[in-house]
Formats: sequence, C-alpha cells, structure tokens
Amino acid sequence: MQILRCPAQLQLLEETLRKSLPTTLPVLGTVMMVAQGNPAAHEVLVDSWPNFNIVLTRLRPEEHKDPRDHYTNQLAVFYRDKGALRALLGGPEAVVQARAFQIVGMQEGLDEAMREVAGSKGLQVE
Repeated sequence: MQILRCPAQLQLLEETLRKSLPTTLPVLGTVMMVAQGNPAAHEVLVDSWPNFNIVLTRLRPEEHKDPRDHYTNQLAVFYRDKGALRALLGGPEAVVQARAFQIVGMQEGLDEAMREVAGSKGLQVE
C-alpha cells in the first residue's frame, strides 16, 4: 500500500471519488480532511497510483492509544475490485489484526468479504 501525501495526488483522488458518490462518502470525507491540513492525523492509502483498486483511510499508526478501541481504530474503505479488498483484509500491511478495528464502507459485499477473510483466519467479526 502506498500512502498519499502529495496535495496534487489527494486532489486528483478527491475528484475521482466524487464521481462515485454516495458509495465513496466515508473515504471522500477523510481524503478532503487530509488535503486541508489533516488536523485529525489520518492517512490515505491506495494499492497503486494513479490506477487504484482500493482506497483505505485510517488514523496514523503512531496515534493509536488503545488497541482495544475499535472506534479510534476506524478504517474507511472504497474498492473497485473485491480481490483487492480481500488482499487488503488478509494482508498484514494495512490492517493490524492484533488491534480491534472497525471498517466503514458503503459497498455491497464488504461485510461478506470481511466475514470470509476473518473466518479463514479463525477470527470473529462482530
């Protein structure tokens, strides 16, 4: 996963996400906040740039105070490809599974993919 920090990249991502509203709303809000100074210490990750299949927003890892707090450890996701979503959830890079977390997204299939990956790892989804 690649962290986007460049204002031009964030602006282009924002424009792209606006075209897919309302499904991009949770991610778009964070992208806009990061582009405008990032007062809440979030980061925006993509699987590749500029042709991304998945966007993930999260609090910067160094800002996590309580690994059991799934509200603080909230992730927002937008994906174009379910395979990219499964790879993200199954991989260790973007989602730290030793920490409680909550994923927010508005696309069909997100819950199903989360349960599938969690089940394959012997984890429980609430």
